[in-house]
Amino acid sequence: MGTVTNQAERQTQVETTPEIVDALLEAARYDDFEDITRLASSGISLDFKDSLGRTALHMAAANGHLDIVEYLISQGVDINAFNEEKNTPLHWACLNGHTEAVKKLILAGASLGILNSHERTPMDEAVTRGKLDVVDAINAAVAQLELAGVTDDKDVKGGCKHLRFCLALTGDATGGIND
Repeated sequence: MGTVTNQAERQTQVETTPEIVDALLEAARYDDFEDITRLASSGISLDFKDSLGRTALHMAAANGHLDIVEYLISQGVDINAFNEEKNTPLHWACLNGHTEAVKKLILAGASLGILNSHERTPMDEAVTRGKLDVVDAINAAVAQLELAGVTDDKDVKGGCKHLRFCLALTGDATGGIND
């Protein structure tokens, strides 16, 4: 309990400046794990957003930096944070074809049902861009959640229903899973 209080106290002691936010986002964007952990240990919030609403998780997911994605998730960042275009880190990972980041985000609880400002889900973005490997990654992660019994979540159920629809559109009834 004291640890949570100490972390909260440290975070309120660090002044949030655009330079600090930029440093955090640049470290996530360019895969500088050491800077991310240094900034985190200095007490800054890893959920800081820049003027466009982007977080460190957006930048790491968009660029496929799996170690940083995993670290940020382990630190309890908002996995469904959205930027000014209402894109979540999962949207960006899907848009850029980073299948391992997509899987990690979904397995950590990222919502499959959030619509961005273009009224598209992460799956929609993958299908629109022809990223069938991302569709396969979503399918694999959703299947893993279903096997684990995590299907009470309406976003997972919605994602499964949407996944089946998208697979029907692409003509890939198997979802691309190869045994």
